[in-house]
Amino acid sequence: MPDELVDELMYFNGVNGESGEYDLPPMTGEELAGFIQGVGEPENLKELRFRFQSATQKHLGMKEGIDPKRLDQSGWGVIFAHDADPAVKDALGELLNHRKEQAGEFYKIYKGADGHRPDESKGKFLARHGAGPGPADPEKVPYYLLIVGDPQRIPYRFQSQLDVQYAVGRIYFETLDEYANYARSVVDAETKPLKLSREMAFFGVANEGDRATKLSSGQLLDPMRAKLKEDISDWTYKAYMREAATKEQLGKLLGGDETPALLFSASHGMSFPLGSSRQLEHMGALLCQDWPGPGNWNGPIMQDFYFAGDDLGSDKNLLGMIAFFFACYGAGTPLMDEFARQAFKDKTQIAPHDFLAKLPGRMLSNPKGGALAVIGHVERAWGYSFLWPGAGRQTEVFDSTIRRLLKGHPVGSAVEYFNERYAELSTVLSDELEEIEFGKMADPYELSGMWTANNDARGYAIIGDPAVRLPVGDADEPGDERWVIEVQPVGSHKLGAAPAPVIANKPTSTDKAGKEASADFGVAEVLEENELRVVTVTTYTAADVEDSGTRKAAVRTRLVLDGDTQTVVAEDHAGSEDLLALHQAMVNEAVEARLVYIEMQEEA
Repeated sequence: MPDELVDELMYFNGVNGESGEYDLPPMTGEELAGFIQGVGEPENLKELRFRFQSATQKHLGMKEGIDPKRLDQSGWGVIFAHDADPAVKDALGELLNHRKEQAGEFYKIYKGADGHRPDESKGKFLARHGAGPGPADPEKVPYYLLIVGDPQRIPYRFQSQLDVQYAVGRIYFETLDEYANYARSVVDAETKPLKLSREMAFFGVANEGDRATKLSSGQLLDPMRAKLKEDISDWTYKAYMREAATKEQLGKLLGGDETPALLFSASHGMSFPLGSSRQLEHMGALLCQDWPGPGNWNGPIMQDFYFAGDDLGSDKNLLGMIAFFFACYGAGTPLMDEFARQAFKDKTQIAPHDFLAKLPGRMLSNPKGGALAVIGHVERAWGYSFLWPGAGRQTEVFDSTIRRLLKGHPVGSAVEYFNERYAELSTVLSDELEEIEFGKMADPYELSGMWTANNDARGYAIIGDPAVRLPVGDADEPGDERWVIEVQPVGSHKLGAAPAPVIANKPTSTDKAGKEASADFGVAEVLEENELRVVTVTTYTAADVEDSGTRKAAVRTRLVLDGDTQTVVAEDHAGSEDLLALHQAMVNEAVEARLVYIEMQEEA
């Protein structure tokens, strides 16, 4: 047994940036096994069983006979929220047109009434579009699906469940310029085309006195690199491990002069508690070797020790890069703590709302040239998912995913191994827990390892277009230098935020000043070809709601179909959260009313 596993305690990934302690304390296999036995069945267990039973087939998510490398066979689609700003679609125009040309009849765009609706499950969405359980059929719904929108509007659960059958990715940016930057980066890399050197880099942290990172560096990265060097010899593999895995070095790999085509990093992901001023900006940031380790550091962890989104300068160029971050919250953070929900039946809120990690978003939208995709984890990444006592090393899914990427598969096809692993373990774990319920004696460490592997496989998500692939040249060719992309400015203002998770449906609300607030909408400023081109929503405050002469405009949003969306807030109301939430609810109703109106006109 490796030295790292002699200690009976299980150490988990993730460090709390405010306390400096582990995000989840070490525990014995018996303790974790006790929590696990209270876990219920996954809500999509039937589909997971089907996926597991079909695992011996070759289609890996699609019906037999379809080549996942060809979009004209596998299909490509984009899913917007039903009330998405039309300007976002326009900003992505280059990418959408490019994919439409590639996928042909199997190109689909889901927007407006066809888009994702509030609280809509994967099953309901697919049923609306003529698809049911089973392998993906591109004639009904494309295999590659890009979700465009933040996880408040289109939840993580919808994405993870859809990912069981389909190859799913997500993008969400705060400005139209960032959407345009990403679209140009993908199209440039594929059409010019970009041919990078066949170079992969491993970045493996092993902090002093820290079992979790010693496991990931010694039992995941080291053997993976050795095996790849032996089996796929037309690639170059560079390792920045242990003492070399510093924040400065990571900066060189993320847009600096040592940026590879493919980067695989393993480290703690930073965790910040609800209410921390650093949570939204730095959750999921990569903790580097600069951190002295748990026994040598007390108190809040400084940004000098970790690499966050705001450490990535706008002068960096990551054009054509794909990265894999093995780190807690490396892709995003959910509203609720999934571990507490499953293990303790406790609904513990850990964030103000679901949100994406900043680092992947900054990488993809960099104005000089963006990365193509980042594979990361929503919620915790479980270090014991790839090694536990009694079962040995479990690195096949990582190894297989990387091999597919190196062999030219789209990233969505490569990540299918994690989806199959999730289906297999969910099925086996459910059966094992049922046996235990009826008296079977189980090895606690084996059960704990099975459970952590299942949760780990479920949480991986692609940030970016799932159809992108590594843009590399032949082994004997010198690689291209990354050029700077050229994009015309579209809009640098921040787009409207998604509504709060729950907004009471009330006609009035009270702002911080104690005044009553009201809203009116529904008048089109321009009516053209039976289509509402412009809708203005204005929210007012008034000292006396019965006296209209006392009302004053507080917030106004102007929505232009296929154009820009602008929101103006009066200075004395900029900090009124209740008022802004009410206004956003009114905007959502206006968008929905416009969709209904347009549908009625089309039917007429």
